[in-house]
Amino acid sequence: MDSLIQVNTTLEATKAGFAPEKTEEAVEAIRRFPRIQLRGLMTIGPFAGDERLVRKSFEKLRELRERLNRQFPDLGMKELSMGMSSDFEWAIEEGATIVRIGTAVFGEEK
Repeated sequence: MDSLIQVNTTLEATKAGFAPEKTEEAVEAIRRFPRIQLRGLMTIGPFAGDERLVRKSFEKLRELRERLNRQFPDLGMKELSMGMSSDFEWAIEEGATIVRIGTAVFGEEK
């Protein structure tokens, strides 16, 4: 099963995911399961609307993926899922390969 590891790059209590410094440990544990294929990382940026803060969150995820790929070259994690309807352009500029744009396509949930 192709999978992504969710990383809480902002360390916000309202968000799920591994703390960046725990991600290596998670990779070590997950790679023991031969049917799980780690394809990359995902995060949700802060809802602050502050471009600098949002980009920093995405940059942190990209740098973490690069570091993990150096450490675990056999995994070849290519995917970065980051960016939602409000910030997907910034995410793409920061290296996103997957974006979640449901609200932009379908509108606000009622």
